[in-house]
Amino acid sequence: MRAEYDDRNEKIGYKIREAQMEKVPYMLVVGDREAEEGKVSVRFRKEGDIGTMTLEDFITRITEEIVSKRLP
Repeated sequence: MRAEYDDRNEKIGYKIREAQMEKVPYMLVVGDREAEEGKVSVRFRKEGDIGTMTLEDFITRITEEIVSKRLP
């Protein structure tokens, strides 16, 4: 897994569109509300917004996805 942090002074919609154009599989959005709740808002390139979850839940989900795609 790789991660990039986009701290540019751009609108969130612009950043999301740009990431979709670059075909970034997952985007984690952390705004004030998510930071207060200790959660991340997850966007999947193919499905769009899939809701908020804890970072631990996201890591579990993506790890299971990676393991299931691994060749025997």
